[in-house]
This record gives sequence, structure tokens and C-alpha cells, in this order.
Amino acid sequence: MAGVRVKDGESFDSALKRFKRLCEKSGILSEIKNHQFYEKPCEIKKRKNIQARRKSARYNYNDNN
Repeated sequence: MAGVRVKDGESFDSALKRFKRLCEKSGILSEIKNHQFYEKPCEIKKRKNIQARRKSARYNYNDNN
């Protein structure tokens, strides 16, 4: 669990910004989004396969130019 200690004289807004940045770096929000709904193992494989194809297509496009 991410936590931030508020420093002396620090505003709430800056502490909230640090907390959001910490959550984003640790990947907590993406984990929550992934576990929000159940996804079948075959759907996970399909999604990852599509992502891999897009990624390789992007790299192949850059290599040809």
C-alpha cells in the first residue's frame, strides 16, 4: 500500500500530488483496472497477443523507414 507522510509546512495539494505520482509509478491504478472485471485466461492471451502484434508492427514500420 502506498503512503505519503506530510512534511512540516507542506500543503495538502502538494502531498496529494506526491501520492498520485507514487501510485502511478508503482502501478496500483493499472492493477485495479485489470482486476475490476474477471477476464478469462483465453481473453488475457488474446489481448496480449494483439498487443504484441501492434508492438512488433510499430517496430517493423520504423525499421523500414
